[in-house]
Amino acid sequence: MNTFQDFIIHQIASASLNRIVRADFYLPEQLHLANGIDVLFVNDGQDLLKMDIPKMINSVELGGNRLIMVAIHAGTERKQEYGVAGIPDFMNRGSKAGEYSTFIMNELIPYLNTNIGTSIIRNKYIAGFSLGGLMAFDLAMEFPMEFQAAGVFSGSFWWRSKDLKDGYVEERDRIMHAKIRTKRSNNLQRFYLQTGALDEKADRNKNGIIDSIDDTLDIIKELEQIGFNKEQLRYVELPDGKHDVSTWNRAMPEFLNWLSLK
Repeated sequence: MNTFQDFIIHQIASASLNRIVRADFYLPEQLHLANGIDVLFVNDGQDLLKMDIPKMINSVELGGNRLIMVAIHAGTERKQEYGVAGIPDFMNRGSKAGEYSTFIMNELIPYLNTNIGTSIIRNKYIAGFSLGGLMAFDLAMEFPMEFQAAGVFSGSFWWRSKDLKDGYVEERDRIMHAKIRTKRSNNLQRFYLQTGALDEKADRNKNGIIDSIDDTLDIIKELEQIGFNKEQLRYVELPDGKHDVSTWNRAMPEFLNWLSLK
């Protein structure tokens, strides 16, 4: 199969989200189907337009000509559609994260199966940036049999059920950390977590480590606590990394290479 452009735009009518969802399908120039293909779903897919994705996906080392990337563009209600399904934050953001999960599982994946074919799909992965990264992680935790790996770039793991000024307790009120404790580990999944030392300046507990890094390291601790081993987890901290597309573009090749090392 050959492409005539860097990606193919698909417009998907979503009943769950009550809107048209744009998804860009990035395919390598020579897609090898013989041994099956891998599919990487990416939240905040509009950010991929600013990245070197066509070059990456055509790299034998990164994609092996077997990787398709499905870049899902965020809608105008991004802060409602992304989050932790069924658990809005203290400002009721993420109130439609459940509907977004339904879109992914009941609409987008069946759409992909119809257009690509279930018989040739080997593995499915999911990734995202910032709040889209939190949503990707939540989907992976909820559907471990569906997503073999997840990538989170500068993830919004600070997502909390109580405001800092309203009696916030770190161990109780970080939504994803608490959710992990209700789950069980498996030997099927892997998680890639990236932060940047310049992601932000906030430091809730005044320990000299920014929240982005603290919250992500605590996610790793929670995953290990329920039984995930170190070989299933990859943490990358970029000393000059910022909360921006340029940083995530630099981190993406390493993530894609990590995905290929199954």
